[in-house]
This record gives sequence, C-alpha cells and structure tokens, in this order.
Amino acid sequence: MAQLSVAIITMNEEKNIGRCLDSVRDIADEIVVVDSGSTDKTKEICESFGVRFIFQPFLGFIGQKNFALESTIHAHVLSLDADEALSPELKRSIQTEKENGFPEIGYSMNRLSWFCDQWIRHGSWYPDRKLRLVLKSAAKWGGMNPHDKLELTKSSREKHLAGDLLHYTYYSLDEYILQGNKFSSISANAMFEQGKKAGYLNLIWNPFMAFVKNYFIRAGFLDGFNGYIIARQSASQTFLKYAKLIQLQRIRG
Repeated sequence: MAQLSVAIITMNEEKNIGRCLDSVRDIADEIVVVDSGSTDKTKEICESFGVRFIFQPFLGFIGQKNFALESTIHAHVLSLDADEALSPELKRSIQTEKENGFPEIGYSMNRLSWFCDQWIRHGSWYPDRKLRLVLKSAAKWGGMNPHDKLELTKSSREKHLAGDLLHYTYYSLDEYILQGNKFSSISANAMFEQGKKAGYLNLIWNPFMAFVKNYFIRAGFLDGFNGYIIARQSASQTFLKYAKLIQLQRIRG
C-alpha cells in the first residue's frame, strides 16, 4: 500500500480545521499544516490531531501552497484548504487508490460548496472540478492569485474520483461580500503585475457576462435565492476587479 501525505495551509481557521483534519486522519500517513500566523486556536486544534505544524509567513496563495507541498515527506500528496473536507464517498475512493498504489499521477474530484444555508449544486460553483491528489514530483501550484490551481508538470491522464470535496465557504452574506472585495484587489494587482490592461468596456461587458454565465448558462437559478446572490456578487466582483485594475493603470502607469 502506498503512503499518503496531506498538506493544508491555515490562517485563523479554528472554526474549520478540526472538520478538515477529522475527514482525512483515517487515510493520511502524514498531515502537514503550514500556518501563516494564526492568533486563534488553530495551532492547538492541529496539535490535538498530531499534525506537523509549520509556521511560514504568507507567501501568497500559490507560494504558500507550494511550500506546503514541498514540506511533505511522502511521494503522493493530497492538498486541501482548511475549509474543505472529504465526503465519505470521496474518502473511500482515495482509500481504494491508495491500496492500489496510486497508479495514476493525478486525481481530480468535484468540489461541492456550502453557502449560508445550502449546498450549491449549479452555476459556476459546481461541479468545480479540482486536481488535488498528485505525485508530488510531477505537480506544482500555479494559476494567478487568488485563483490558484494545482497543475501537473508532466503530461499525464488524470483519474476523476467519485465523491465530493466539501467546501464550507461562507456562513453569511457579509463574509461573502468582504471576501469578494479582498479577492478583487488581489486579482487586480496580479493582473497589473502581469502587464494586463483593462478599459471601460470591461466594466460593462465582463460583469454582464459573469452574471449570464453563472445564472443562466450554468443554471444558477436552480439554486434559488442563493443562486441569484452568487451570480449577482460574481458580477460585482468582476466589476471591482477591472475597476481596480484601471485605477492601478492610472496611478502607477
């Protein structure tokens, strides 16, 4: 049987980390938590699970997750966020692959997100396919902050696992709005650093298409009131991202 490391990054995750750790401890041979300076009970909760707890000043989402990935000791690594947990079906799927020696280089899974008072099963939030279980030597975190993604560095076929990665995103609308404002700033700065440009047309067309895609094309309306809120906020976050990028272009040239 192959051995499995689990890598998680944290920052003040006391309300989530226990659930995450509990979902993986039966299948993990090692759990590494890389923390960027939590001031709540995150460390105490992690230590109660016997994890290897490492302090690392925040390197950005991509840098922090690559640091966590490289801090593990086993060849195969499951990378999770603190607000995620394995469903029973997904845990069984991973256990089966582990018993077979992880024959594939990478494994993807669907992520199912909880928003306020319901699971969101439509729109851009589901199935939200993610590559999260990999041969460490053949993968790294990439993408553009804050939208990081785990990528295979060697061409290979991925296997899609049965079961959902449960994502406990927002417990209130206030949290969602605040996070959207934060992420729009991170995105605008990342785009600016990459030399990307935006104009006034982006303030009109891109938010409009974000709403249409989420609410109509990907059937977000089937999630009722929360489906509308998510689609509407997606449009607002898109607007803020491009507005902030335009502002950066004007101020910093």
